[in-house]
Amino acid sequence: MEFIAYIGIILIALVIWSLVNEHNQKKLLINQLKEEWGFYPEREYSPVKMEAVKALYLAEKDDHLDVDDITWHDLDMDEIFKLINNTQCSLGEEYLYALLRKPSFSREELEERNRLIEYFRSHENERISIQVKLNKVGKLKNLSVFDYIGKLSSQEPQSNLPHYLMNIALLVSIGLIFINPFLGVSLTIFSIALNIFLYFKYKAKIDNYISIIAFQLRLLDSTEDILKVSIPELYVYFRQLSSDIKTFKQYKRGSFIVVARNVTGNILEAVIDYYRMITHHDIIKYNSMVSYFKKHMDTMIRIFKTVGFLDAMIAAASFREMVEYFCIPELSDDYGNPKLSVIDVYHPLISDPVPNSITEDRCALITGSNASGKSTFIKSLGINAILSQTIYTSLSREYKANFFLIYSSMALKDNILSNESYFIVEIKSLKRILDNAGKDYPILCFIDEVLRGTNTLERIAASSRILASITEKNTLCFAATHDIELTYILENLYSNYHFREKVEGSRVLFDYKLYEGRAVSRNAIKLLKLLGYSEDIITEAENAADEYLKTGEWSTI
Repeated sequence: MEFIAYIGIILIALVIWSLVNEHNQKKLLINQLKEEWGFYPEREYSPVKMEAVKALYLAEKDDHLDVDDITWHDLDMDEIFKLINNTQCSLGEEYLYALLRKPSFSREELEERNRLIEYFRSHENERISIQVKLNKVGKLKNLSVFDYIGKLSSQEPQSNLPHYLMNIALLVSIGLIFINPFLGVSLTIFSIALNIFLYFKYKAKIDNYISIIAFQLRLLDSTEDILKVSIPELYVYFRQLSSDIKTFKQYKRGSFIVVARNVTGNILEAVIDYYRMITHHDIIKYNSMVSYFKKHMDTMIRIFKTVGFLDAMIAAASFREMVEYFCIPELSDDYGNPKLSVIDVYHPLISDPVPNSITEDRCALITGSNASGKSTFIKSLGINAILSQTIYTSLSREYKANFFLIYSSMALKDNILSNESYFIVEIKSLKRILDNAGKDYPILCFIDEVLRGTNTLERIAASSRILASITEKNTLCFAATHDIELTYILENLYSNYHFREKVEGSRVLFDYKLYEGRAVSRNAIKLLKLLGYSEDIITEAENAADEYLKTGEWSTI
């Protein structure tokens, strides 16, 4: 009796310790969530991880409406995603990535996102309560939930007959022990060894899929916990989730044999592990779960997307807390008259950014020297256009614009693998903009140094005609260029703006402010003097520039 009492005391102590530990872990998590709110979420993203994050987007990609790969790369949108990605589970970050690549053209949809974002900003306790549950779902390190859902759905459930036969053989061997002990024991040992050997052979094929099933089960458990939180503002989403998870009650039944839940690291789990190896019970159950999942995959995906959407909205709320200021965009569906007006817009990846403003209903050329701010400014416009049509957030005092298709042609590289020169890559990039222009939505496009991959004569001749053509196709274009000639050739079609710098002593100073009109400074020649070039070179360069501006022709040397 004393022994039993000791065992009872130990078990009670273990339960109490487990409960206290769980409470402390939850307390630490809540403190962590509070500390991370409104700050840059510092996480590691390997190339494999980033590929996993893209899976949902790639599965639902729209080549016409989405932000394409060139534009996404040009605008450093991977870094913008990382900046916003304060999600708690893989569903959230995959959904967030897809959402940022899919600008919305529905004011209703964007207003609903804004409603949720603002709710989570202003209701800390409810938000944290949901985040704690989402955190239990967790993040898969290098696997995509949505990718493996597709792969799991394509799996044909294997027959359980071999596993049943092996179990029957084991039971027969055990039974023989009572008839012929030596033979029975020998066959039992052989059966166990064979079952273990074949177990690992079968298990190796399904390990990654079991990880996804484990994720699904954690999600179902956490969703049930989320539904216990009373949040009338989320009624529509909770009602749908409540209906959907009822479908998977049978799916969950007995699933502990496939996936350990809340018993990791203890003696019981070790015992269950040996039981699995000998009986293949988890593989048998896995096959039945795959069959069930295939029948109800659409419902599971709907759960995934609903939970992912809520997680993404919480991340967007944290992003709004992070930034210095933002506004709710005013978006117009007047598709025949593209316009853009922003006040004090800034780039989210730059510390202490200099805000700028612009209002335009026609295309614009932006001139200025290197490092003066041209590229950063047009990137700021592009990024904010995407954020405005995805998380309904503009990093500006005011943002007014059409619903736009968004394209860029900026940070291009030659393609060695396809044997394409920089110039070929560039003209293909520009042509895709022309090919998509003039369709159902106006285009907002950003171009940096048009046709820089060819000689001056052909660059100016071709780029001026390409830029002129763009204006005919319901497109609002912002193009940065060093070619002052373009500002004269296109002055009837394009507005002119510039960034400027000044040379003070041995320093070049930039204010990074946008000014109306074309660039007029010739500080590039002044820089020759700062670097010790002879006065003859400097004087002759200045005279040559003056002569060109007067005559439009270069004098021979």
